[in-house]
Amino acid sequence: MELGSSHSIDPIVPRVRAFNRDFSQLMGLLEPRYMGSDLSVVEARVLYEIVQREPALARDIAAALRLDPGYLSRLVARLLRRGFVERGRGKDARERPLSLTPEGRSAYAELDRTTAEQTARMIAPLGEDGARRLGTLLGEASALLFGAAPGEWSLRTFRPGDMGLITARQSILYHEGYGWGRGMEALIGEITAAFLRDFKPEREQCWIADRDGRMLGSVFLVEDDAEIARLRLLYVEPEARGMGVGQALVKQCTAFAREAGYRRIVLWTHAVLESARRIYAAEGYRIVETHTHDDFGKPELSESWLLEL
Repeated sequence: MELGSSHSIDPIVPRVRAFNRDFSQLMGLLEPRYMGSDLSVVEARVLYEIVQREPALARDIAAALRLDPGYLSRLVARLLRRGFVERGRGKDARERPLSLTPEGRSAYAELDRTTAEQTARMIAPLGEDGARRLGTLLGEASALLFGAAPGEWSLRTFRPGDMGLITARQSILYHEGYGWGRGMEALIGEITAAFLRDFKPEREQCWIADRDGRMLGSVFLVEDDAEIARLRLLYVEPEARGMGVGQALVKQCTAFAREAGYRRIVLWTHAVLESARRIYAAEGYRIVETHTHDDFGKPELSESWLLEL
């Protein structure tokens, strides 16, 4: 798509520009000296690049920061005169590697500490939830703009607010994918509300697949009776499919059920949910009953599955 060929992004452009202006002011990037130090923003960034690459070549720093080599040469010359940087011996006399002197290392450590402290003070008023949301959103922005690799995902148990997110995401995904409307949303809401209200810590649990604070999927295991547990509401976000998230969530249910003393696990699903069905089959579940219903607005073939532990 050519730039400007669609008006759909037009409202976003001024928002990005406004954020850039606000963020530059918030972080003091317009000040002649960065974070109260004797360094400009660019000089501070050059020190950072040297630390990350040490010993570093000037051409690599110029490429990473997209700086004119002549401009970078003048910046390095100033840092050399101040005693923050020194040149080593290289294979080529024209490319002598750069490293920090003890004085430069001390200055960098002080600047790094100040930056971390000021950043912490900036996000502290957001509270734990707000800070977590900010971190998640910044991670997504980095992935979109810079192609930054996302962090590893892991499983955790539920925390306040997760039930609302699960209800919302599953309702949206089932509506978009299968046309299931209010009936499905009402059912999910009833299940999550009942789970919170009647939660039995030693017998029940909800696990969340989490990556950098973003929910990638979830599953519930709840008590049917003394010997039977029920697996409920398995789902995986589209972006996380193919990563083994669904399999890990189902295996977590199996392990927990065995530890809790259950003899079998049951679940209810639908024939159209092919990915989930493959996961259940691979775990050893088998279909024991089928029937058709229209609770979600149109006829669907539902299935009851059983796993003997």
